[in-house]
Amino acid sequence: MSVTRDEAMAGGMEPPADAPGAGDAVMVKVWDPLVRLFHWSLVAAFSITWLTGEEMGWLHARAGYAIMALLAIRVTWGLFSAGHARFSDFVYRPSTVLAHLVDTLRMRTRRYLGHNPAGGAMIVLLLAMLAVTAGTGYMLTTDAFWGVRWVRELHQAIATATLVFVGLHVLGVIVASFEHRENLVRAMITGKKRASH
Repeated sequence: MSVTRDEAMAGGMEPPADAPGAGDAVMVKVWDPLVRLFHWSLVAAFSITWLTGEEMGWLHARAGYAIMALLAIRVTWGLFSAGHARFSDFVYRPSTVLAHLVDTLRMRTRRYLGHNPAGGAMIVLLLAMLAVTAGTGYMLTTDAFWGVRWVRELHQAIATATLVFVGLHVLGVIVASFEHRENLVRAMITGKKRASH
């Protein structure tokens, strides 16, 4: 009598090597729909703001307002949600982040089901930088700060720095995907990751 993968797992056994689906990894839900929608909406909005600039000011401004709304939603969700979306799940001490980065250079980092310490630090940094960029952009639309040089320069400098850190974020995703042999971009689309290490 053959034993299926599901029957074996239900009984606490490893499934036979020839069982249907025996080589399949068990997938678990990690990223909720709001986190995934936020992530890809933010990618789109930031791309629009970067590509439009002063040439299409009306679209640049609307994308900036969208970023502000997205940030407000994500901060609220990070404070009051549960699971891996909550800030307390992925905000670590600086020493832990530094140790993780050192381990990354050695390609021997621990795998995290949610964000790893470096990824969590990057998220907080990017949220803060986007808030400053959107805030200074809004200031430039007001009578008090219209055309004020230091506000414009700060807006442009932080926007450029944000783009650099987005590049580092993408590099981190590539490195972690390679090291742990999993597609983190796909995980942010489907919401699922491999349960086992």
